[in-house]
Amino acid sequence: MSGYEHTCMIRGDGGRTIRTILDRICDKWTLLVVATLDRKRLRFTDLQRQIPGVSQRMLTRTLRNLERDGLVSRTVYAEVPLRVEYALTGTGQSLIPPALALAEWAIKHIPDIEASRAAYEERADSAE
Repeated sequence: MSGYEHTCMIRGDGGRTIRTILDRICDKWTLLVVATLDRKRLRFTDLQRQIPGVSQRMLTRTLRNLERDGLVSRTVYAEVPLRVEYALTGTGQSLIPPALALAEWAIKHIPDIEASRAAYEERADSAE
């Protein structure tokens, strides 16, 4: 029995909880937000500037979900204009090492993956 199967049996939910957490972490923007907040607090506009391509709507949604899941804290300062800063919680910080390991794996295997994709496309084109 794999570790995943064992975990699913312990929770008794068929892996639903694990899938929802992994869905959040593997979301298109989550790892970029987490990596950007590593070791620093940032305001929304600073975050948006540092994450190329993220829309205001998607960043807002991602931050809300991360706050809901306890990975990001949101601090509001009673100033005029209102100042809001985001930072990783301890749980969010604990995501940095596995995220970096995954990124390093991707970088290491880019040539193999690109070669496989090209070979696949070539086979698919010749089959048509």
